[in-house]
Amino acid sequence: MISVTADTFRLAEVFTISRGSRTEAKVLTVRITRNGVTGWGECVPYARYGESLDSVTAQIEGLPEGINRAALYDALPPGAARNAVDCALWDLEAKAAGKRVWELAGLSAPGPEVTCYTLSLAEPEQMRAAAAKNAHRPILKIKLGTPDDMPRLEAVRAGAPKSVIVVDANEGWSAEVYADLAPHLVRLGVAMVEQPLPAIDDEALIGMDRPVPVCADESCHDRKSLSHLQGKYDLVNIKLDKTGGLTEALALRQAALAEGYGVMVGCMVGSSLAMAPATLVAQAAAYVDLDGPLLLAQDRESPLRYADGRIYPPEPGLWG
Repeated sequence: MISVTADTFRLAEVFTISRGSRTEAKVLTVRITRNGVTGWGECVPYARYGESLDSVTAQIEGLPEGINRAALYDALPPGAARNAVDCALWDLEAKAAGKRVWELAGLSAPGPEVTCYTLSLAEPEQMRAAAAKNAHRPILKIKLGTPDDMPRLEAVRAGAPKSVIVVDANEGWSAEVYADLAPHLVRLGVAMVEQPLPAIDDEALIGMDRPVPVCADESCHDRKSLSHLQGKYDLVNIKLDKTGGLTEALALRQAALAEGYGVMVGCMVGSSLAMAPATLVAQAAAYVDLDGPLLLAQDRESPLRYADGRIYPPEPGLWG
């Protein structure tokens, strides 16, 4: 049996990016029960990709009851619906076999990884205060994406002088704004910039100086995306809600590395259940951004452990 339910997690604080603000995370939880064993997974439908809670629920409910991961790849396109079902099937297989998912996938036992902590878009003084509050964290990811971001950059660096900083513009800059900001990214010690231009306009990156490595997020969904990234990006951000699950995420990681890209592993704002499969993809990644549960006021039972700026792999009670 395949069931899907909508769950809402209240955020600890308002979370803002260049496309808008939110106060809660709305997710879908999929449970698949066979022979008395239940596996589960979570997805976050994303309007940027034409998804809604209703549309993704309909995709999942339209699947045949006995579907397996191989058939799922052809039954659904990359996206949130396939992600939740794929991860639930992995969890189900592991529980039925009495093994961990990493064993079934032929991976080494996962360990903790340093994760980014995200500061949402706000006025400079608010971002400075947020940076100072989190200056003990090894990596801060700051949400930008407006024509007036220089004061925000300066403020965050002043608030967290020792933290590594990565910037996510969420497609919010033009080529001209990015070119103007690039030297200042270097001056302020920014380590990487994520999706500076809209995916539809990223041809403008070809031939531009990239003094700071540039990571594809909205421009990279699955392995098919890689052929469109050459000459534009240095890294790819792998998110399970974009790839359509752990299966394709692992394949994309392998293909991206083979083509010379660095790998970042990111997330939508979701619970520990959504992050758990991604911890397997995140092993030894250049950047890990799996802080979704840290932004929540309340998480799932048996949540992931976060300590010393690191995210730890899930215990069997959660997933996998």
